Amino acid sequence: MLKVLQKNHLQRSLATMSCLLVVLFSGLLNAQQDAQYTQYMYNTMSVNPAYAGSRGHMSIAGLYRSQWVGLDGAPKTQTFNMHSPLGYRGVGLGFSVVNDQIGPTSETYFDLDFSYTIQLAAESRLSFGLKASAHLLDVRFSELNQDVSNPGGPDPTLQQDIRNKFSPNIGGGVYYHTERFYAGLSVPRILETSHFDESSLTTANEQMNFYLITGYVLDLNAFWKFKPALLVKAAQGAPLQLDLSTNFMYNDKFIMGLAYRWDAAFSALVGFQISPSFLIGLAYDREITELGQAVFNDGSFEIILRYDFIKVKGNVKSPRFF
Repeated sequence: MLKVLQKNHLQRSLATMSCLLVVLFSGLLNAQQDAQYTQYMYNTMSVNPAYAGSRGHMSIAGLYRSQWVGLDGAPKTQTFNMHSPLGYRGVGLGFSVVNDQIGPTSETYFDLDFSYTIQLAAESRLSFGLKASAHLLDVRFSELNQDVSNPGGPDPTLQQDIRNKFSPNIGGGVYYHTERFYAGLSVPRILETSHFDESSLTTANEQMNFYLITGYVLDLNAFWKFKPALLVKAAQGAPLQLDLSTNFMYNDKFIMGLAYRWDAAFSALVGFQISPSFLIGLAYDREITELGQAVFNDGSFEIILRYDFIKVKGNVKSPRFF
C-alpha cells in the first residue's frame, strides 16, 4: 500500500482527502508497504516463499481484512493462496493472489512461489524459496476531484486515472522449522519499481519489505498448548512494525489469544479447528493511536479459512499451529 495514501485517508470526507492528496502527490512517494495481517501465523506464504509445501500436503487458504471500519476509504485486503509439496523430493510450489485497496488505490499481486527443502535431522528442515510476482496498480484520481466550488473547473491533474499499471517483481526467503519451532527471513519483493514515470503527476517507488518471523509451540499439559509468535517488518521510510502474539489451543480444537502491534494496536484472536483439515480464524484489532479514538473508527476485522488435504492413513497428527 502507498503509505502516503493511507495517511490521507484519516480524513472523514473525500473533499478534504482530495486537497491533501494534491499536495502530497506533487513530490516523490517513497514508502510503499505490503499489506499487514494480524493472523500472519496462518498466512505465512504471503511473506515468505520458502513456506510453500512445508505443511506436507496441499493447503488452501483465503483471508479477508477490513481495516479501520467506519472510515471512508479505509484499507481492505483479500488474499487467496494454495501450496503443496510436489512429487520431487524437497520441492514445493505455491500460488497466491493478494488484492489491497485503500481509497482510490487498488493493488493486485499474482505470486508464484517455489521452494526447495533440505532435511537437516529427523524433525528439522531448512527451506529456500523464490517468489515471482506480477503487480497491477490502479489509482482513480478522478474520484478525488470533488471540489465543485472551484471557479476554474475540475483540476486537470486529477482527470487521468492510472489503470492496470503492470510491474514484475521477484523475492526470496529462507524458512527453518521443526514440529515445535519455526523461524524465517524473507524479502517478498526485491525490485524497487517506479510505478510512474517522471512526466506523470508523481512517482512512487516500491520499497523492499524485510520480514523476520518466528514461533514456538509448548505443551502446558495434556489439553493445553501455548504458542508465542513474532513478526518484524522493516521498510525504508516507514516505522518498524513489530507484532507479538500469544495463542493458546485447547484440546487441539479451540484457539484463543492476544496480540500487540508495537505502538499501534491490541488484537484479540479466536480460532476453531473444526476438523484436522479445516481451520477458521478470526481477529479484531483496536488502535491505540489517535486514530483509534475516533468515533467513526470501529477497529479492524480479519477472517481466515484454511483447508488442508491431509492424506494420512491411520492416526492423524494433532493440528499444527504453523
